[in-house]
Amino acid sequence: MLMPRVMPCLLLKNGSLVKTVKFKNPEYIGDPINAVRIYNEKEVDELIFLDITATIDKREPPYKVLSEIASECFMPVTYGGGVRDLETIRRVLSLGVEKVSINSHAAENPEFVKAAAERFGSSTIVVSMDIRKKMFGRYEVVIYGGRKGMGLDPVEFASVMEKMGAGEILLTAIDRDGTQEGYDIDLIKSVTSSVSIPVIACGGAGRIDDFGLAVKDGGASACAAGSMVVYFGRNRAVLINYPDRDKLEAILCQEK
Repeated sequence: MLMPRVMPCLLLKNGSLVKTVKFKNPEYIGDPINAVRIYNEKEVDELIFLDITATIDKREPPYKVLSEIASECFMPVTYGGGVRDLETIRRVLSLGVEKVSINSHAAENPEFVKAAAERFGSSTIVVSMDIRKKMFGRYEVVIYGGRKGMGLDPVEFASVMEKMGAGEILLTAIDRDGTQEGYDIDLIKSVTSSVSIPVIACGGAGRIDDFGLAVKDGGASACAAGSMVVYFGRNRAVLINYPDRDKLEAILCQEK
């Protein structure tokens, strides 16, 4: 039995690593290359890097930083941020990045996902869905770093993205981001039950048991973590880390 993947989801801003809480107040963490070297030693499954201001600032991805990251990484890398055309995807992939994540442009122009999947293959295209909980418990897809609501239901949008050819969905609950209070299992389950492609749960991981809940109760194929893998202790001291693999296996490889 293959163990579900557990991957750090790392945020970039101006070439540096930062961490947010509910998509706000980015706090400086350090140099991404140093983090990559530590994660290499810890043999993590994959890495996700998201530039949180590229789309908002209407600029291209940080190609130089990505080139350095890809050349240092021993594991697959996914990159997202500022991806709005096929040439950008081609250029990112040419650096050695394995997957490209599309967020805002996927919601604004779903046909772009289809074009990207046809050109580069579904296994290369990840659709990143940022979700905010509205009044009466309703969920909504939001874009531009949580600044713009699209009026889209996550379940319906995920189904459309699968039909467009997305190979994977990165599902982030904004209200859980950086809180370490656990994943939004209801959100995860609603999406995983509506699509057949892998769903990566993101937003809220605080302890190793959260991964088990996201997989067993939520149906996630993989889990992403931010604060849990860059902070330590109540005072949130910066410490690039990763859960012990034996403990992960014990939690994730039990029968559902």
